[in-house]
Amino acid sequence: MITEKAPGKLYIAGEYAVLEQDCPAILVAVNQFVRVSITKSKTSTGLIHSKQYSQDSIHWVRQGLKMVIDNRDNPFEYILSAISFTERFCIEQNIKMNVYDLHVNSDLDSADGKKYGLGSSAAVTVATVKAILRFYGVKFTNELVYKLSAISHYSVQGNGSAGDIAASVYGGWLAYQTFDKKWLEDELEKKSLSEVVNEAWPGLKIELLTPPEGMKLMIGWSQKPASTSRLVDETNANKAALNDEYQAFLTKSRECVLKMVDGFENNDIPAIQKQIRVNRKLLQHFAKINQIAIEIPRLSKLINIAEDFGGASKTSGAGNGDCGIVITDKNTNVEALENKWRENGILPLNFRVHQITYSR
Repeated sequence: MITEKAPGKLYIAGEYAVLEQDCPAILVAVNQFVRVSITKSKTSTGLIHSKQYSQDSIHWVRQGLKMVIDNRDNPFEYILSAISFTERFCIEQNIKMNVYDLHVNSDLDSADGKKYGLGSSAAVTVATVKAILRFYGVKFTNELVYKLSAISHYSVQGNGSAGDIAASVYGGWLAYQTFDKKWLEDELEKKSLSEVVNEAWPGLKIELLTPPEGMKLMIGWSQKPASTSRLVDETNANKAALNDEYQAFLTKSRECVLKMVDGFENNDIPAIQKQIRVNRKLLQHFAKINQIAIEIPRLSKLINIAEDFGGASKTSGAGNGDCGIVITDKNTNVEALENKWRENGILPLNFRVHQITYSR
């Protein structure tokens, strides 16, 4: 049996802006994992199985008179896409295909099946790509896994930055800028998959960051799951109408995140904390002009409590639920902060940053 794992992620700063070219975000990988095990099937029939994913509900939208199923929150869609593209890559290397059983096990949901917002679709994509490459004996680098996973994920989701893919592949703290989606779509139409993954992708930047000594990341869970893909749909629909304000948001977000990266490079916790607060204000304004709920009341409560204890706090990811993050230093009374969270229906998640120290 071959088992591969991929960590979940949290966005620290740069959400929504990261969907565009030249707009960085900062993410972190956390020590909660999706594990994919693969074994050669004993029969001519293969199996894909997961305890966590058996009870998923289905979302749908109305397009004219048609009812269209929205499968973007269904993890099996990402698993199937990862299998399809990874096998296509293997076939191009003249590898003979086999039948196998795939078993998926995830830490990225709560005990009652609610999503924490740790990027489970990205992690399951990455773990599946790695497991299949290893099953077929293909030597792989982080870059190959990232590119196959990004293509697989994007083909299902149709939006997003693939920053969560990068965090699941590279681990640790990282600064990330997305690739040119139109370029990738065009390349995939006219070139082999092997050629596309061996090219330099315009716009893509992945930089590992070293956190300042004494800096601590705290995570609070609102206990309300959210759907990133549908929130991104809503904001994408408003881009043209909000052109000037949207461009201003991108410019300010980029400036904020680059200052935060400087904070990492200069070992400066107060500088990072200052930009966390700046980014929160930018996202609040972005939510207002798009008429979407990013910072729901429970997340506002989470943030305000953290600020009362001297931490710098904001929503993480698309918002409207899921998690909030806090950047603290050694002077923060973490235990008292967490107790106050619990009193207000916010669950502290005691996850740690997951470092990946190797690349095949």
